[in-house]
Amino acid sequence: MPPLPTDLTTGFVGRLRARDPQAWFELWETFGPVLRSQLRRWGRGRIGVETVQDLSQETLAALAGAIDQHDPSRGARFSTWLLAIAKYTFGDEMDRRMAKKRGEGRKPLSIEEEWVGASGLPTPSESYEQAVFGAKIEAAIRMTERETEFVEFSIYRMRILEGKSGKEVAKAVAVSEPTVSRRLAAVRKRVRGHLTEVIAKYSFTEEELEEGLRKALGTNPTKADDALFDEAIAEIWRRQVDQRAEAAARETGQEGATR
Repeated sequence: MPPLPTDLTTGFVGRLRARDPQAWFELWETFGPVLRSQLRRWGRGRIGVETVQDLSQETLAALAGAIDQHDPSRGARFSTWLLAIAKYTFGDEMDRRMAKKRGEGRKPLSIEEEWVGASGLPTPSESYEQAVFGAKIEAAIRMTERETEFVEFSIYRMRILEGKSGKEVAKAVAVSEPTVSRRLAAVRKRVRGHLTEVIAKYSFTEEELEEGLRKALGTNPTKADDALFDEAIAEIWRRQVDQRAEAAARETGQEGATR
């Protein structure tokens, strides 16, 4: 029997509380790009690439450290927690810079209960929530790729993520079109399963969990839903790839400008 979503969340929170470095790395791999994008937006050119990188790492380290104060009964979503800690980390950096200009000491970073709980938290924008959800999709696809044979995942990548026809894919990997369909169905099933796991792991409230599963999987998905599921995954994946390329171009340009 697969683990229940609540078991996945509790297990991940427990790993963070135990200071499991792999749990921290999972956070970094999944949400590091989201944080860097958000910090660049707040920075408006005032902070460089290295500072953005450092602040995104500090944010996730702070989240891992603050997990002891996590209380699901307060109704704070994971995505809101992440945004609140990023905002505090960014604000602390700006305060440090202002204090340095005035010749003052830097106040220590502390995690206050009012922004760890449900009150006083920032309101995430639609684009931010979209980026968080896109990061979960990417994580599920990475997990699927790691456990899938190369040819099998290549079929999924070409057919769904790259939008090639079944005939083109069959020719590329030297198999029949029915074989492409069978292998595609197998990989799709794994993507669905991993997406359920990822959404559960990074959902601190029932509302967040149900919303994510409904958005990703629909209610009681059937074979007729497969095309819509594939289309949605492909759209999100391509948007993530495009945004990552744009971010890399901006970082490269910023690095060049500072040399």
